[in-house]
Amino acid sequence: MLSGSLVAIITPMNLHGEIDFPALRQLVEYHVASGSHGLVAVGTTGESPTLDEQEHLAVVETVLEAADGRVPVIAGCGGNDTRRAIALCRRLKALGVTQGLSVTPYYNKPTQEGLYRHFATIGEASGLAQILYNVPGRTGCDLQPDTVARLSHQYGICGIKEATGDLQRLPRLKAACGTGFSLLSGDDASACDFMLQGGHGVISVTANVAAAQMARLCQLALAGEAEQALALNQVLMPVHQALFVESNPIPVKWACARLGLIADSGLRLPLTPLSASWHGQLEMALTQAELLTRA
Repeated sequence: MLSGSLVAIITPMNLHGEIDFPALRQLVEYHVASGSHGLVAVGTTGESPTLDEQEHLAVVETVLEAADGRVPVIAGCGGNDTRRAIALCRRLKALGVTQGLSVTPYYNKPTQEGLYRHFATIGEASGLAQILYNVPGRTGCDLQPDTVARLSHQYGICGIKEATGDLQRLPRLKAACGTGFSLLSGDDASACDFMLQGGHGVISVTANVAAAQMARLCQLALAGEAEQALALNQVLMPVHQALFVESNPIPVKWACARLGLIADSGLRLPLTPLSASWHGQLEMALTQAELLTRA
């Protein structure tokens, strides 16, 4: 079962929007050396909407090769067309991926029964274990706990990334989904409380810039060391918040470049570089968390 700090790794790009594969390999080394418990490639933070399928597969293959079995690699595999999602899952499985992150369908506005059938069909037909990804703030589609409970007992469904930040959902999920089902937060700001209340880990944006700290936070929270976990989370809270002053991954790419983890903070339209008005707040947050040395 997946647990701990699973980094939603960025896809580094140059200023022309071309993928920087050497930088991606260096990021994998940074996360392995820093103790991250897993890597999630080509999710929302990895800019999946603007990568074509060949680029998507190439990024995942690069992360797999660089990780070399040292940490689990989860690949973004979802979509709003069930048939195409299954086809992508099968291609990812052929690369060696064993678990995929499958986002709720966007724009279609399926019912809860439609969501159930969508994920159950993918789990059954694709051969790739599915981590459900509920992020209604982006998709306009909310996978309700009762539907998650139904899916948790279906073949091929192994966990959920719950990105609503609503901690009231966690007890219902824990009670209904069974012990082998991974409950992962998708919201860094509430992830510590999520784990202290029985969740298993977090798929983290903050871990892109604070890999060792997020790994330590998860270890403390999962061990029930609440006082230490909450204290560390308080140090990181300005970073959790600053990384969402504009749409993810705009701020985290800027922060990675500012910390020297990547050379450029390149993005693809319609995303644009971080507005200059936010640079000071993000620098302050990184400095307060002792990620950036004071000048």
